[in-house]
Amino acid sequence: MVVQVQDRDQSPPSQARQWRGWIALGLALILCWLCWSWPVAASPLAERLGAFPQWQGKPVLKPATGSLIYPDWFLGDWQVTSTLVDMAAPLAPQLVTPGYADNQRLLHQPVQFVVRFVEEPTPVRSQTLSGISPWELLSRKPPVIADLAFNGRSLAAAYLGDTAVQQVTVAPGFPNRQTTVLSQGRQLVSTISDRSTELDTQNDRWIASELFQQEFRSNTQIYLNQVENTTSYRYINTLPAQIDADQVTAIYLSPQDPNYFQALNQPIALYRYRLVLTALEN
Repeated sequence: MVVQVQDRDQSPPSQARQWRGWIALGLALILCWLCWSWPVAASPLAERLGAFPQWQGKPVLKPATGSLIYPDWFLGDWQVTSTLVDMAAPLAPQLVTPGYADNQRLLHQPVQFVVRFVEEPTPVRSQTLSGISPWELLSRKPPVIADLAFNGRSLAAAYLGDTAVQQVTVAPGFPNRQTTVLSQGRQLVSTISDRSTELDTQNDRWIASELFQQEFRSNTQIYLNQVENTTSYRYINTLPAQIDADQVTAIYLSPQDPNYFQALNQPIALYRYRLVLTALEN
């Protein structure tokens, strides 16, 4: 009697081999998953800047409270070179802001001025009530804020001339309201109502967006509008340090404007600026 022994190597694939095949396939899929370059979703403010000039409506921001807090790398004085690189009137010729045509002469014309960012002073009373230890108070860095009165005067003088600017003040206890007193009895009152920020620590990029109401007063009339400033800042660790910025200013009609319901929340003027901030020695 001959006993036939089955040769396993010549048999159909066993269940073990099938499992090994599935495992190999699974590992391959995992490697593909890990190596695949998945797109990173852009932040809302970054997407908004990228969509210029196709802006539909105002950004979704939060009510503004207190001062705008800047990244630590803003601290100090900076020489700013601001260049208007693009402008648009989305609702022209039906709706155009006063002065839009005159502003075309500013295209590609660099304007220089100095801005300052300082540590926010912390009232002694708030330190006492906060319930933190003296060591924590000494080691904690104060927030960095803009010197609004200094920066406002510097910016206004750069565009209007030093003699045209008489005074720039910030309301005590309310840093979101600024008054610029000009010659010939004119005033500009700006009140920030909403803001939002986004920080990309890996690329040293920070985006801030603010919406504010503007009131132009003269001896004969008052003109109101709403303004949005959305700016992307990128810190460059050079010597001296530098900050590059892409800024868009959008003008909206105020609800008090007789043409408001024609525009609603659509911008009637858009200005895009290229900003270069160069650190100054303190």
